[in-house]
Amino acid sequence: MGARRNVGTGNACGYRSGMTRVALLQLSVDASEPVHERVARACADAGVAAQGADIVLLPELWPTGAFDLERGIEHAQGIDGPVVDSLAEVAARTSTWIHGGSFVEDAGGGEYFNTSVVFNPQGDLVATYRKIHLFGFDIGEAEALTAGSDVVVIDTPLGRTALATCYDLRFPELFRAFVDEGATAVLLASGWPTVRINQWTLLAAARACENQMWVVGCNETGFHAGHQLGGESLIADPRGDVVASAGTQERTLVAELDPSYPDEVRAAFPVLRDRRLR
Repeated sequence: MGARRNVGTGNACGYRSGMTRVALLQLSVDASEPVHERVARACADAGVAAQGADIVLLPELWPTGAFDLERGIEHAQGIDGPVVDSLAEVAARTSTWIHGGSFVEDAGGGEYFNTSVVFNPQGDLVATYRKIHLFGFDIGEAEALTAGSDVVVIDTPLGRTALATCYDLRFPELFRAFVDEGATAVLLASGWPTVRINQWTLLAAARACENQMWVVGCNETGFHAGHQLGGESLIADPRGDVVASAGTQERTLVAELDPSYPDEVRAAFPVLRDRRLR
């Protein structure tokens, strides 16, 4: 009952006092769609979603597809490239926080990163996060990209908010590091496939429960590079209950979250206080 009291879903016209409205753009990524057309479409959708949200979140590597690293590197760009410029314009025009999902960043010198970007309502780039855990077991992303190393936690309308990407979800020590940095919420951009989608839900709920925080995860859907993406973008509350999910088709999931709820849960059941290993 406590979880339900602290989250609302749908497209209600008014805000409840003290709540933060998030919009998750579960984009369909298909290899037949030109990259420039998808960027234009995604930014248009983000602009629409931002009209009724405090924070908009996009999925992992949505411009080219999470599993199409060859295409991702072909269209890689710097932090000052057109994808970042387009997202900054949406944030400024709509006065909304935008987590732009991630794209392949060309850092020069032959280094490429899976990089997430966050903009404030003025359109300023306030955070970048280079994915720490690269998927592929020495092939794919793990071979083609360079791993990041910095834990990123920033202040947003959800409170102290950490940034994570897809495969990061499998590493609980990263989420403990978020707690040590004061995080009470995580924004998670992902490109998780259908074949392992049950693990996506399980791990998101586990990370939320064990760290008593909101986990807000935006996943791709669609088919590309031989992989069906699973959708099921979700919100897991600080007790580990999945309180909202998007299904498998392209859609925008909107929910209102209570930024104070993690503190309530931690005060009522102070398990984090009993940690012994750091």
